[in-house]
Amino acid sequence: MTESPRKFADSPETAELDALSEILETVRLRGRTVSRHSAEPGAPVRFPASRVLHIVERGAVRVRVEGESADTTVASGDMVVLARGDTHELEAVDGPASWVTGSFLVDEPQAAPLLSVLAPAIVICGTGPGREWLPLSLELLLVEVTEPRPGAAAMISRILDLLFIHALRAWSTDAAAPGWLTAALDPALAPVLTAIHRSPAAPWSVSDLAGLAAMSRTTFTDRFTRRMGQPPAAYLADRRLARAATLLRTTTIPIAALAHQVGYDSEAAFSRAFRRRYDVPPLRYRKGTGS
Repeated sequence: MTESPRKFADSPETAELDALSEILETVRLRGRTVSRHSAEPGAPVRFPASRVLHIVERGAVRVRVEGESADTTVASGDMVVLARGDTHELEAVDGPASWVTGSFLVDEPQAAPLLSVLAPAIVICGTGPGREWLPLSLELLLVEVTEPRPGAAAMISRILDLLFIHALRAWSTDAAAPGWLTAALDPALAPVLTAIHRSPAAPWSVSDLAGLAAMSRTTFTDRFTRRMGQPPAAYLADRRLARAATLLRTTTIPIAALAHQVGYDSEAAFSRAFRRRYDVPPLRYRKGTGS
């Protein structure tokens, strides 16, 4: 008797997303374009504020992030991800260097507060156990860039997405700073983040969320705050307001209806909270005359 394929793997429509996947869905991360660069020592290449990654093909490159005191050097085969979108420069070190740059698009209102907690430059060494995906991904990218075929743009986008996710996984093993990535990889807190990102408008209480983590209210609040760097109620409020910002820019839903859609009991309460977060009232934000 033949087993149904559903026994072995859920379809994308029915599979339950883990916390990290839910967050990446929330920010709508998607790879955009790939370009190749080369440079000589003493002639840095400047990149404006944008969310990008660089993979070094040849030589060594110094990465200088604007506003950061320490530079980072990456060598052939290494990757550096600038997920925060900082302005930065790449400069060849000790001879000519070349690298591949991939850019990303995100839903900025949702992504900005989440990605801002990451390191300014996430460096992934291209060698060592478990890093076989990096040279393979670079090879696949170069094929799509140098020998474009039908579907090249989609292929490039998917490869860049995978590189970003791999980078977060690899970096998280060494990262100790509080933030959503630390919490998403915490088995007890992951269900909480999944629930918040899936249904930010739900009337969650701290006790409800503690129940999802199978903890007492006090223990949960302490653990969540240490892992996330902010209390659960504050994180939930941030997610609701980020969702509201996206809806304001992408829909014509009336403000009162939108307020209820993101979990607020009244338009007045929503407007006050939104103005505190974005420094402008919702209507001005929608018209693009504020943020």
